[in-house]
Amino acid sequence: MGMTYPGLMEMFVPVGPKRTFEGAVTQIAEQIRLGELSEGDRLPPERELAAALEVSRATLRDAVRVLADAGVVTVRSGSAGGTFVASGYVPYELLRSKTEMRLGEVAGVLEARRLFEPRVAQLAAANAREADFLLMQETIDAQKAIVAGGDVSANLDRFLQYGAQFHARMASATGNTTIVSAMRMLLREIEAARSMTIRETPFVPDFTIKIHEDTLAAIRSADQRRVDVVMDEHLSAMERAWERQTGGRLVRPIPDFLRPVAERGRVETAG
Repeated sequence: MGMTYPGLMEMFVPVGPKRTFEGAVTQIAEQIRLGELSEGDRLPPERELAAALEVSRATLRDAVRVLADAGVVTVRSGSAGGTFVASGYVPYELLRSKTEMRLGEVAGVLEARRLFEPRVAQLAAANAREADFLLMQETIDAQKAIVAGGDVSANLDRFLQYGAQFHARMASATGNTTIVSAMRMLLREIEAARSMTIRETPFVPDFTIKIHEDTLAAIRSADQRRVDVVMDEHLSAMERAWERQTGGRLVRPIPDFLRPVAERGRVETAG
């Protein structure tokens, strides 16, 4: 008799046309939401995009129709036609079905973020160029404009989208495409986790703007210790919100084994 393994079935997910269709919607929408595709950009031709997504052209047309109905893309006919990004704003509701999670799963997302994102920020500090700084600053300026408009609650999702773009652009500043892909996946989970913590925790947009400004300033400084300190504060906000809601505890601040190798080496040498 074969062995059975607890949790084995959780490794498998449904397949088939429905999931393929949703996956096409998600991939296109996520690239727009994270600012990798901007308003006015033209998507690849249908045949090429369908091949890249490994879906049929009919499935891709259905996905584009959903995105067009949401006002995210527009389809133009004629020799200069194609599918174009109509809006840089992607309603989170369009992606919610792919990112729902239970409160207990949030801890895993926050732990993964704690392991990963401070190192991303430090690599960005080492590799970023002025163009990267300007792109990150754009997202902060966009959030400030929403606050200046006087009604953040009505534009909260848009405000949060700019926050996700800040983190995506920080990953891009590393110059490492593997990190960019990993950050994209992590941000998908972080947005779902944030939507849960916001339900129970008062949202303070001024803090979000300030911590993004502090993060950008630390990355600009190329001071690895300063980046470490700022990222600890940056990540702690959601972690504390989760702890208040659940009564649980997460590892904080950053443990020694996660600190930069050079700093850890100095400590070991001194000992």
